Amino acid sequence: MKAFIVDRYGKNKPLRAGNVPEPELRADEVLIQVHAAAVNLIDAKVRNGEFKLILPYRTPFVLGHDVAGVVIRVGPRVSQFKVGDEVYARPRDLRIGTFAELVAANEDTVALKPRNLTMEEAASIPLVGLTAWQALVEKAKLRKGQKVFIQAGSGGVGTFAIQLAKYLGATVATTTSAGNVALVKSLGADVIVDYRKDAFEEQLRDYDVVLNSQDEKTLKKSLGVLKPGGHVVSITSPPDLQFGKDIKASWLVRLVFRVLSASVRRQAQRLKLNYTFVFMRGSGSQLKQIAALIESGTIRPVVDKIFPFDATNEALAYVESGRAKGKVVIKVR
Repeated sequence: MKAFIVDRYGKNKPLRAGNVPEPELRADEVLIQVHAAAVNLIDAKVRNGEFKLILPYRTPFVLGHDVAGVVIRVGPRVSQFKVGDEVYARPRDLRIGTFAELVAANEDTVALKPRNLTMEEAASIPLVGLTAWQALVEKAKLRKGQKVFIQAGSGGVGTFAIQLAKYLGATVATTTSAGNVALVKSLGADVIVDYRKDAFEEQLRDYDVVLNSQDEKTLKKSLGVLKPGGHVVSITSPPDLQFGKDIKASWLVRLVFRVLSASVRRQAQRLKLNYTFVFMRGSGSQLKQIAALIESGTIRPVVDKIFPFDATNEALAYVESGRAKGKVVIKVR
Protein backbone atom coordinates (compact mmCIF):
# COMPACT_ATOMS: atom_id res chain seq x y z
CA MET A 1 0.00 0.00 0.00
CA LYS A 2 1.06 3.59 -0.53
CA ALA A 3 2.12 5.58 2.54
CA PHE A 4 4.19 8.53 3.75
CA ILE A 5 7.11 7.30 5.80
CA VAL A 6 9.61 8.66 8.34
CA ASP A 7 12.92 7.02 7.41
CA ARG A 8 15.02 9.02 9.87
CA TYR A 9 14.18 11.57 12.52
CA GLY A 10 15.00 15.09 11.41
CA LYS A 11 13.58 18.61 11.49
CA ASN A 12 11.93 19.73 8.25
CA LYS A 13 12.86 16.40 6.68
CA PRO A 14 10.27 15.47 4.02
CA LEU A 15 8.34 12.26 4.45
CA ARG A 16 9.11 9.62 1.85
CA ALA A 17 6.25 8.48 -0.35
CA GLY A 18 6.61 4.75 -0.80
CA ASN A 19 5.01 1.34 -0.60
CA VAL A 20 4.80 -0.60 2.66
CA PRO A 21 3.10 -3.87 3.63
CA GLU A 22 -0.48 -3.75 4.86
CA PRO A 23 -0.72 -3.39 8.66
CA GLU A 24 -0.78 -6.66 10.57
CA LEU A 25 -4.26 -6.91 12.09
CA ARG A 26 -4.42 -7.87 15.77
CA ALA A 27 -7.34 -9.75 17.27
CA ASP A 28 -8.91 -6.66 18.84
CA GLU A 29 -8.34 -4.32 15.89
CA VAL A 30 -10.22 -3.19 12.80
CA LEU A 31 -8.58 -2.53 9.46
CA ILE A 32 -9.68 0.84 8.11
CA GLN A 33 -9.54 1.85 4.46
CA VAL A 34 -8.38 5.45 4.86
CA HIS A 35 -10.51 8.04 3.08
CA ALA A 36 -9.08 11.08 4.84
CA ALA A 37 -6.47 11.90 7.47
CA ALA A 38 -5.93 15.15 9.35
CA VAL A 39 -2.50 16.70 9.71
CA ASN A 40 -1.47 17.89 13.18
CA LEU A 41 1.48 19.70 14.68
CA ILE A 42 2.27 16.53 16.62
CA ASP A 43 3.07 14.88 13.28
CA ALA A 44 5.89 17.35 12.76
CA LYS A 45 7.08 16.97 16.34
CA VAL A 46 7.15 13.17 16.09
CA ARG A 47 9.02 13.39 12.77
CA ASN A 48 11.50 15.80 14.36
CA GLY A 49 12.19 13.36 17.18
CA GLU A 50 10.82 15.62 19.92
CA PHE A 51 8.84 12.77 21.54
CA LYS A 52 11.46 10.02 21.37
CA LEU A 53 11.67 9.99 25.16
CA ILE A 54 8.03 8.92 25.55
CA LEU A 55 7.19 7.59 22.06
CA PRO A 56 10.17 5.57 20.88
CA TYR A 57 9.05 4.84 17.31
CA ARG A 58 11.50 2.67 15.42
CA THR A 59 12.23 3.99 11.95
CA PRO A 60 11.02 3.53 9.32
CA PHE A 61 7.40 4.11 10.30
CA VAL A 62 4.26 5.61 8.77
CA LEU A 63 3.16 8.95 10.21
CA GLY A 64 -0.38 10.24 10.85
CA HIS A 65 -2.67 10.39 13.90
CA ASP A 66 -6.24 11.07 12.63
CA VAL A 67 -8.39 8.97 10.30
CA ALA A 68 -11.85 8.67 8.79
CA GLY A 69 -12.68 5.74 6.57
CA VAL A 70 -14.42 2.42 6.12
CA VAL A 71 -13.86 -0.83 8.03
CA ILE A 72 -12.77 -3.54 5.57
CA ARG A 73 -11.71 -6.26 8.02
CA VAL A 74 -12.17 -7.04 11.72
CA GLY A 75 -10.13 -9.10 14.15
CA PRO A 76 -11.68 -12.20 15.78
CA ARG A 77 -12.21 -10.44 19.13
CA VAL A 78 -13.84 -7.32 17.69
CA SER A 79 -17.49 -6.96 18.75
CA GLN A 80 -18.38 -3.29 18.17
CA PHE A 81 -17.83 -2.93 14.41
CA LYS A 82 -18.44 -4.78 11.18
CA VAL A 83 -17.15 -4.58 7.62
CA GLY A 84 -18.66 -1.58 5.84
CA ASP A 85 -18.95 0.68 8.90
CA GLU A 86 -17.93 4.30 8.32
CA VAL A 87 -15.72 5.24 11.26
CA TYR A 88 -13.31 7.79 12.63
CA ALA A 89 -10.49 7.34 15.10
CA ARG A 90 -7.26 8.45 16.65
CA PRO A 91 -5.23 5.20 16.83
CA ARG A 92 -3.21 4.44 19.92
CA ASP A 93 0.32 5.73 20.30
CA LEU A 94 2.84 3.35 18.74
CA ARG A 95 0.04 2.17 16.37
CA ILE A 96 -0.28 5.40 14.38
CA GLY A 97 0.09 5.48 10.60
CA THR A 98 -2.91 7.20 9.03
CA PHE A 99 -0.92 8.78 6.17
CA ALA A 100 -1.54 5.56 4.27
CA GLU A 101 -4.18 3.71 2.31
CA LEU A 102 -4.88 1.39 5.25
CA VAL A 103 -4.47 1.62 9.01
CA ALA A 104 -5.19 -0.81 11.86
CA ALA A 105 -6.78 0.55 15.04
CA ASN A 106 -7.88 -1.01 18.30
CA GLU A 107 -11.68 -1.08 18.40
CA ASP A 108 -11.65 0.86 21.69
CA THR A 109 -10.20 3.88 19.86
CA VAL A 110 -12.78 3.83 17.04
CA ALA A 111 -16.31 5.26 16.77
CA LEU A 112 -18.91 5.50 14.04
CA LYS A 113 -18.38 8.61 11.95
CA PRO A 114 -20.84 11.46 12.59
CA ARG A 115 -23.56 10.94 9.98
CA ASN A 116 -23.72 14.59 8.97
CA LEU A 117 -20.01 14.96 8.17
CA THR A 118 -17.97 14.21 5.08
CA MET A 119 -14.95 11.95 5.49
CA GLU A 120 -12.67 14.98 5.35
CA GLU A 121 -14.63 16.80 8.05
CA ALA A 122 -14.75 13.68 10.24
CA ALA A 123 -10.99 13.16 9.93
CA SER A 124 -10.43 16.66 11.30
CA ILE A 125 -12.06 15.84 14.64
CA PRO A 126 -10.46 12.98 16.64
CA LEU A 127 -7.17 14.40 17.92
CA VAL A 128 -8.40 17.92 18.63
CA GLY A 129 -11.77 16.75 19.92
CA LEU A 130 -10.26 14.24 22.32
CA THR A 131 -7.62 16.73 23.45
CA ALA A 132 -10.25 19.35 24.30
CA TRP A 133 -12.53 16.77 25.94
CA GLN A 134 -9.81 15.28 28.12
CA ALA A 135 -8.49 18.72 29.11
CA LEU A 136 -11.79 20.49 29.84
CA VAL A 137 -14.15 17.67 30.84
CA GLU A 138 -11.86 15.06 32.42
CA LYS A 139 -9.13 17.15 34.01
CA ALA A 140 -10.51 20.65 34.57
CA LYS A 141 -14.12 19.46 35.11
CA LEU A 142 -15.31 22.70 33.53
CA ARG A 143 -18.90 23.49 34.46
CA LYS A 144 -21.66 25.98 33.88
CA GLY A 145 -20.95 29.49 35.11
CA GLN A 146 -17.16 29.17 35.11
CA LYS A 147 -14.74 31.24 33.05
CA VAL A 148 -12.16 29.57 30.81
CA PHE A 149 -9.27 31.05 28.83
CA ILE A 150 -8.54 29.02 25.69
CA GLN A 151 -5.36 30.09 23.93
CA ALA A 152 -5.06 30.27 20.14
CA GLY A 153 -8.77 30.16 19.44
CA SER A 154 -8.45 29.87 15.66
CA GLY A 155 -6.20 26.80 15.81
CA GLY A 156 -7.27 23.18 15.58
CA VAL A 157 -7.70 22.57 19.31
CA GLY A 158 -8.94 26.10 19.92
CA THR A 159 -11.81 25.98 17.42
CA PHE A 160 -13.11 22.76 18.98
CA ALA A 161 -12.44 23.72 22.61
CA ILE A 162 -14.36 27.01 22.33
CA GLN A 163 -17.46 25.17 21.14
CA LEU A 164 -17.13 22.46 23.79
CA ALA A 165 -16.68 25.04 26.56
CA LYS A 166 -19.80 26.91 25.43
CA TYR A 167 -21.75 23.64 25.42
CA LEU A 168 -20.60 23.12 29.01
CA GLY A 169 -21.97 26.55 29.93
CA ALA A 170 -18.72 28.44 30.44
CA THR A 171 -17.75 32.01 29.54
CA VAL A 172 -14.90 31.76 27.04
CA ALA A 173 -11.95 34.08 26.45
CA THR A 174 -9.44 33.44 23.70
CA THR A 175 -6.51 34.94 21.82
CA THR A 176 -6.31 35.34 18.05
CA SER A 177 -5.32 37.87 15.38
CA ALA A 178 -7.68 40.55 14.09
CA GLY A 179 -8.31 38.56 10.91
CA ASN A 180 -9.75 35.64 12.89
CA VAL A 181 -12.01 37.56 15.27
CA ALA A 182 -15.16 36.79 13.26
CA LEU A 183 -14.32 33.08 13.22
CA VAL A 184 -13.81 32.67 16.97
CA LYS A 185 -16.84 34.85 17.69
CA SER A 186 -18.97 32.59 15.47
CA LEU A 187 -17.77 29.61 17.52
CA GLY A 188 -18.93 31.23 20.76
CA ALA A 189 -15.96 33.18 22.16
CA ASP A 190 -17.17 35.87 24.57
CA VAL A 191 -13.91 37.75 25.19
CA ILE A 192 -11.36 38.07 22.37
CA VAL A 193 -7.82 39.38 22.83
CA ASP A 194 -5.83 40.39 19.74
CA TYR A 195 -2.45 38.97 20.71
CA ARG A 196 -0.67 41.27 18.27
CA LYS A 197 -1.96 44.36 20.07
CA ASP A 198 -2.71 43.41 23.65
CA ALA A 199 -1.19 41.24 26.38
CA PHE A 200 -3.80 38.73 27.56
CA GLU A 201 -2.29 38.69 31.06
CA GLU A 202 -3.23 42.38 31.37
CA GLN A 203 -6.76 41.90 30.00
CA LEU A 204 -8.01 38.79 31.81
CA ARG A 205 -8.59 38.25 35.54
CA ASP A 206 -10.23 35.75 37.91
CA TYR A 207 -10.60 32.86 35.47
CA ASP A 208 -11.34 29.35 36.68
CA VAL A 209 -9.56 27.37 33.95
CA VAL A 210 -6.81 27.94 31.39
CA LEU A 211 -6.22 25.61 28.45
CA ASN A 212 -2.57 26.15 27.54
CA SER A 213 -1.51 25.19 24.04
CA GLN A 214 1.52 27.46 23.70
CA ASP A 215 5.06 27.56 25.08
CA GLU A 216 6.16 27.56 28.71
CA LYS A 217 6.61 31.34 28.76
CA THR A 218 2.94 31.77 27.81
CA LEU A 219 1.98 29.10 30.33
CA LYS A 220 3.59 31.02 33.19
CA LYS A 221 1.87 34.23 32.12
CA SER A 222 -1.42 32.34 32.08
CA LEU A 223 -1.12 31.49 35.76
CA GLY A 224 -1.69 35.16 36.51
CA VAL A 225 -5.18 35.20 34.99
CA LEU A 226 -6.49 32.47 37.31
CA LYS A 227 -8.24 32.93 40.63
CA PRO A 228 -6.92 30.98 43.67
CA GLY A 229 -7.98 27.36 43.31
CA GLY A 230 -8.03 27.71 39.51
CA HIS A 231 -6.79 25.03 37.16
CA VAL A 232 -4.34 25.32 34.28
CA VAL A 233 -4.28 22.36 31.90
CA SER A 234 -1.38 22.26 29.44
CA ILE A 235 -1.39 20.18 26.28
CA THR A 236 2.12 21.22 25.22
CA SER A 237 4.53 21.31 28.14
CA PRO A 238 5.95 20.51 30.59
CA PRO A 239 4.99 16.91 31.49
CA ASP A 240 4.08 16.46 35.16
CA LEU A 241 4.70 13.63 37.59
CA GLN A 242 1.26 12.09 37.16
CA PHE A 243 1.83 11.78 33.42
CA GLY A 244 5.01 9.82 34.10
CA LYS A 245 3.02 7.42 36.28
CA ASP A 246 0.20 7.13 33.73
CA ILE A 247 2.56 6.02 30.95
CA LYS A 248 4.54 3.79 33.35
CA ALA A 249 7.73 5.67 32.53
CA SER A 250 11.08 4.57 33.93
CA TRP A 251 12.40 6.27 37.06
CA LEU A 252 14.86 8.20 34.88
CA VAL A 253 12.14 9.58 32.61
CA ARG A 254 10.03 10.47 35.66
CA LEU A 255 13.03 12.33 37.06
CA VAL A 256 13.31 14.27 33.80
CA PHE A 257 9.61 15.17 34.01
CA ARG A 258 10.07 16.28 37.62
CA VAL A 259 12.89 18.61 36.63
CA LEU A 260 11.09 19.98 33.55
CA SER A 261 7.91 20.81 35.46
CA ALA A 262 9.52 22.02 38.70
CA SER A 263 9.40 25.75 37.93
CA VAL A 264 5.77 25.73 36.79
CA ARG A 265 4.65 23.53 39.68
CA ARG A 266 6.36 25.81 42.22
CA GLN A 267 4.76 28.91 40.72
CA ALA A 268 1.34 27.26 40.62
CA GLN A 269 1.67 26.10 44.23
CA ARG A 270 2.68 29.59 45.35
CA LEU A 271 -0.45 31.01 43.70
CA LYS A 272 -2.63 28.18 45.09
CA LEU A 273 -3.40 26.83 41.62
CA ASN A 274 -3.67 23.35 40.13
CA TYR A 275 -1.41 22.35 37.24
CA THR A 276 -2.07 19.35 34.99
CA PHE A 277 -0.41 18.12 31.80
CA VAL A 278 -2.54 16.24 29.26
CA PHE A 279 -1.17 13.99 26.52
CA MET A 280 -4.24 12.94 24.60
CA ARG A 281 -5.12 9.25 24.34
CA GLY A 282 -7.38 7.54 21.83
CA SER A 283 -10.91 6.84 23.09
CA GLY A 284 -13.78 5.47 21.04
CA SER A 285 -16.29 6.07 23.86
CA GLN A 286 -15.43 9.77 23.96
CA LEU A 287 -15.54 10.02 20.16
CA LYS A 288 -19.05 8.55 20.35
CA GLN A 289 -20.11 11.35 22.71
CA ILE A 290 -18.44 13.91 20.47
CA ALA A 291 -20.25 12.48 17.44
CA ALA A 292 -23.58 13.03 19.22
CA LEU A 293 -22.70 16.70 19.79
CA ILE A 294 -21.75 17.09 16.13
CA GLU A 295 -24.91 15.40 14.87
CA SER A 296 -27.02 17.67 17.07
CA GLY A 297 -25.33 20.75 15.61
CA THR A 298 -23.73 21.73 18.93
CA ILE A 299 -20.20 21.45 17.52
CA ARG A 300 -19.10 21.87 13.92
CA PRO A 301 -15.76 21.05 12.32
CA VAL A 302 -13.55 23.89 11.10
CA VAL A 303 -11.47 22.79 8.11
CA ASP A 304 -9.06 25.26 6.54
CA LYS A 305 -7.61 23.32 3.60
CA ILE A 306 -7.86 19.88 2.04
CA PHE A 307 -4.76 18.59 0.25
CA PRO A 308 -4.54 15.60 -2.10
CA PHE A 309 -2.73 12.55 -0.74
CA ASP A 310 0.29 13.16 -2.94
CA ALA A 311 0.71 16.60 -1.33
CA THR A 312 1.04 15.28 2.23
CA ASN A 313 4.42 16.99 2.70
CA GLU A 314 2.95 20.29 1.56
CA ALA A 315 0.08 19.85 4.02
CA LEU A 316 2.53 19.19 6.85
CA ALA A 317 4.54 22.29 5.93
CA TYR A 318 1.35 24.38 5.94
CA VAL A 319 0.48 23.18 9.44
CA GLU A 320 4.00 24.02 10.62
CA SER A 321 3.68 27.54 9.20
CA GLY A 322 1.06 28.35 11.84
CA ARG A 323 -1.27 29.96 9.30
CA ALA A 324 -4.04 27.35 9.42
CA LYS A 325 -7.49 28.36 10.68
CA GLY A 326 -8.88 25.17 12.15
CA LYS A 327 -7.72 21.89 10.65
CA VAL A 328 -5.75 20.72 7.62
CA VAL A 329 -6.79 17.44 6.01
CA ILE A 330 -5.43 15.16 3.29
CA LYS A 331 -7.87 13.34 1.04
CA VAL A 332 -6.55 9.82 0.62
CA ARG A 333 -9.43 8.17 -1.24
